[in-house]
Amino acid sequence: MNIKILGAGCTKCVSLYRVTTQIVQELGLDATVEKIDDYAVILGYGVMSSPGLVIDERVVSVGRVPTPAELRKLLDAQASR
Repeated sequence: MNIKILGAGCTKCVSLYRVTTQIVQELGLDATVEKIDDYAVILGYGVMSSPGLVIDERVVSVGRVPTPAELRKLLDAQASR
């Protein structure tokens, strides 16, 4: 699984990265978590408000940090595919 956190380093972006890596470890997922701060790449995903969360090239959240429960659900659903 490939997870991307889109954002230039704002507080929400940092928080989303931290929570995402923590949940990936807790769930024991085979996943890479990558921070993307290149505006051209971020806009390429159509994300106009940070942070953006992309799981396996699909934008699943924009402009907010999902709760840990929401994030677990998103990651579990993607891992089940």
